[in-house]
Amino acid sequence: MKTKITFSVALFLMFGNFYAQEYALVRENGLFGYINTSGEYAIKPQFKKADNFTNERAAASMGDKWGYINTAGEWAIQPEYEHVKEFNSGLALVNNGDQWNYINVSGEVLETPVSEKYFDFDNGVAFFKRGDKIGLLGTDGKLIAEPDFDEIKPFIDGYAKARKGELWGMINQKGEIYIPIENQEIGDYNSKGVWVKKQESFGIVSNGNFKPVKNADKIWEFTDKSNLTYARSNKLMGFINNQGEWVIAPTYEKARDFSQGLAPVFMDKKWGYINEKGEKVIDFSFKDAEVFSANGLAPAKDKKWGFIDKSGKWVIQPEYDITAGLSFSIFKKNLEKGFINGLARVKYNKEWGFLNAKGEVLGNKWYENAEIFDDVKN
Repeated sequence: MKTKITFSVALFLMFGNFYAQEYALVRENGLFGYINTSGEYAIKPQFKKADNFTNERAAASMGDKWGYINTAGEWAIQPEYEHVKEFNSGLALVNNGDQWNYINVSGEVLETPVSEKYFDFDNGVAFFKRGDKIGLLGTDGKLIAEPDFDEIKPFIDGYAKARKGELWGMINQKGEIYIPIENQEIGDYNSKGVWVKKQESFGIVSNGNFKPVKNADKIWEFTDKSNLTYARSNKLMGFINNQGEWVIAPTYEKARDFSQGLAPVFMDKKWGYINEKGEKVIDFSFKDAEVFSANGLAPAKDKKWGFIDKSGKWVIQPEYDITAGLSFSIFKKNLEKGFINGLARVKYNKEWGFLNAKGEVLGNKWYENAEIFDDVKN
């Protein structure tokens, strides 16, 4: 990689305001801008293309070239790049022609070893490729772990799935083995446990021990919202704990995560909700259903989507859509559903906006497109 300036990215942690700001990327009259959580424009629509803020920088373009703006909408890094990626860990990948470089929030280029392919940083590390092998690169531009793996998946809370040959395990951000590379399949990291498929048996690795789940043929990841996750046996879904025990027998056709003590489950062509004892709490009466948010509301579908409380009562009537086929953002793919920090992103009459828990439209305004709110400092 061509070097212009070597630097430390530590200064980026001191950059900007000392309080949280949340912006949402919106499009109006064909141009992109940003609103705050009061529904006011923080940056008025003026960009032909734009992305969400990360590390107090957002990729934006008024023509053919990309640059980065700050939270005031001013150019922090001039639009001179053909391709750009979002900032993470104070660094972003930018491209002109065939040359990719890592830059910091001031636009300075990081000196790194030459890689055959460049990867985004993620929570302080980036993948580094040499030949057919993958290692880890630090934000100082130096290798943390020599290329020794055939594949590494993105890190989650400091741990990543890693493959050598046909077998999978898990490593930490130093490249050290956390779960031995001896499994046919492996799930994402969660402190409660990680599911694996080992010698044709599915089970949970918890505290370094493998605990098989009887008759399971698929397991989903644990979340921080419950001590249970869902698993499948003989085409039916139930819930297990991190000891590999069935807590709720596999009797449902579909299931989603527990949150706020309730999980959506599907049977007889309808969705309802159960508690962690497996007791029905909300009748099976919905065409679709999602998990509860921290404010005690969950998206549920009749002909359209609305929001119910924990008794199953409609708090916000079902007259909205909550997902798009594709995010218009150049980076984000699967947008979260339901309420996030008190606001829910919804679609009404082909336009997008945000509802509060009373069903009121933020700023009493709808947009051609809208992304979820993000903390601009993340």
